[in-house]
Amino acid sequence: MTAFWDSHEVILIDYLQKGKTITTVYNASLLDKEKAELAGKQPHLQKKKILFHQDNASSGTSVVAMVKSTNYGLSYLHPPYSPDLATSDFLLFPHLKIALGGQRVSSNEEAIPFVNNYFAEKNAEYYLDGLQRWEHRREKCVFTWRLC
Repeated sequence: MTAFWDSHEVILIDYLQKGKTITTVYNASLLDKEKAELAGKQPHLQKKKILFHQDNASSGTSVVAMVKSTNYGLSYLHPPYSPDLATSDFLLFPHLKIALGGQRVSSNEEAIPFVNNYFAEKNAEYYLDGLQRWEHRREKCVFTWRLC
């Protein structure tokens, strides 16, 4: 699962087909999907500079992905090699794991509606609070990183 989200809502959730791998091309196509979803959900952001934070997976830091994201007006917001700062790993996925605890599903297709509903039920305050807590953590990590 790949999630694109902001301080208001989840913009896009993409579920990778079982047995597939996220490649550079696949990651670039996710940026296309995210741009289209964002245009539909928040058209006022089309002309704005967007700060973008992602983990350091090679498919997301490839030249293809970086060029595409730059063409879309995305500015990266993290120092290189900082996987501990991935926003989804910090906020979305730990809480989702807790919610999924004890759930029994026999296939990915059964889990997808649960996940979609879980995020749909969250209000904007949940996402904004998570980003504010993440910003505090990022400041601490960047400060520590600069001291090294």
